[in-house]
Amino acid sequence: MDTSARASGHRSPHHDAGPRTAPFPQALIDDFRTRPELPAFEHRSRVRTRGEVLELIGRCADGLRVAGLGPGRSVAVATDVTPEGFALLMAAYALGCRVTGLRPGMTPAQLVYVLSDGIDVLVADETGATPELLDAAGGVTVLRLGPDLLDAHPKATGELTAEGRPDDIALVTLTSGSTGQPKGCAHSYRSLSLNWAWQPACWPERTARLAVGYERYLLFGTLSSAVIFEHLGVCLMGGGTAVIPEPPFVFPQVFERHRITACLLTVPRLHHVLDVLRTDRVDTSSLRVLLVAGSPLAPHRLAEAARLLGPVVHQGYGQTETGMLALLTPDEMAEFPDRVYDSVGRPWSGVEMDVRDPEGRPVPTGTTGEIWVRTDSAMAGYWKDEERTREVLRAGWVRTRDIGHLDGHGFLRLTGRARDVVIINAIVHYAGAIERALAAHPDVDQAYVVGAPDERTGEAAHAFVVPAGGRAPDLGAVCAFVAAELGEASVPATVTVVTEVPVAASGKPDKRALLSRVAGPLETA
Repeated sequence: MDTSARASGHRSPHHDAGPRTAPFPQALIDDFRTRPELPAFEHRSRVRTRGEVLELIGRCADGLRVAGLGPGRSVAVATDVTPEGFALLMAAYALGCRVTGLRPGMTPAQLVYVLSDGIDVLVADETGATPELLDAAGGVTVLRLGPDLLDAHPKATGELTAEGRPDDIALVTLTSGSTGQPKGCAHSYRSLSLNWAWQPACWPERTARLAVGYERYLLFGTLSSAVIFEHLGVCLMGGGTAVIPEPPFVFPQVFERHRITACLLTVPRLHHVLDVLRTDRVDTSSLRVLLVAGSPLAPHRLAEAARLLGPVVHQGYGQTETGMLALLTPDEMAEFPDRVYDSVGRPWSGVEMDVRDPEGRPVPTGTTGEIWVRTDSAMAGYWKDEERTREVLRAGWVRTRDIGHLDGHGFLRLTGRARDVVIINAIVHYAGAIERALAAHPDVDQAYVVGAPDERTGEAAHAFVVPAGGRAPDLGAVCAFVAAELGEASVPATVTVVTEVPVAASGKPDKRALLSRVAGPLETA
């Protein structure tokens, strides 16, 4: 009997035989052509139907062709979250280009680094065309989305057909690296064509049931985000409408004002929503899917979210390299109320998951190890970084660098990042485990741990905690709590009380900012 820790969602029918679907984004083009009257976007109260957006895609495609773009050519995109920005992306994909999305907040040096790396054309809208971006473009051809594409091509010519070649790179998603230079996750047209979000004909019941909740999906942030783009696909391919409110808007009041049914939130934003709902009456009854992802969520916070918002809260786990990997649903929380609030759910549709030891061998169920996954929509590799690609991609599997275990019911529990460790007296301590122990104390609402050099122990763990309910925690008792749970060696060298945790541009807790605030033992800030 195979007792290794392995679990699987419904495997893609194309995994072994190779892609049989049309190239990305042909499924979207066909859907918009078949149902042109349905709303696709509600942008600042103006509705854009699928037919209208398809026309925008065609006009953008005409303009990109005139600029010499086509299969294998490269385009960088800097736009706001708008129907026109979405149309530009779909046009570039329809032509088979390599698309690099420029995320907000990139430094001038980072922009120069990206744009000098074989980019043929840069397209920006009024929001994206900052002086810093235009200066960084250098000799790259720059097109304005409005004047050079849409205005110059007032009517689309011809019928769109996706031209992407399966092995060509379709998308380079930029992430910030430890060196400060952006690193790119490169996805091929094959992987995008097989991505679960964009192929409703392949949706099993579990996925189709999730998609029903995306009737009015709150779209905000940046279209260069892989996770936002993926869930936009779920909305549009399921027949829903992407709602883009007039900025600025406020959480959670935006749910009530726009009758939002689905939203993707980071953990810090969920914390804000719950803080408001404790004291203010806000009608969130329209919500059907509130998916929380991006960083660990303490079990007591997940339980509170379910209590305040109802059976709509989902906890997701995924990576830019792979897309969504696991999902914990309200039905599973109801079925296993005492055993799943500390998990991130079961493997998602089309995902095969293993837990392995440092030598890459599967370990028994319940044993902690590194999470390895296999999915048709995984990246082809890191852009122009063969060494890092070889480290992460192994014979069709992706090493997530996350540590955890699968239980007997197939639920995944994460312990921490393989690289998010503190080595104290030559012993590896996972920051995630210490964070969970801290957050389990009744007087602690959130906890984050960073490692810093230490003359005596090599490295030391430093904790930052947000108190629960405004109560100032007894830090000695908190440390004793960690010692009882994990042992004396796991007790942080310092514990600092903070009112809130800094948030990075990605929406995740900013541990680098916390590290810069490392203080003396058992301090309050």
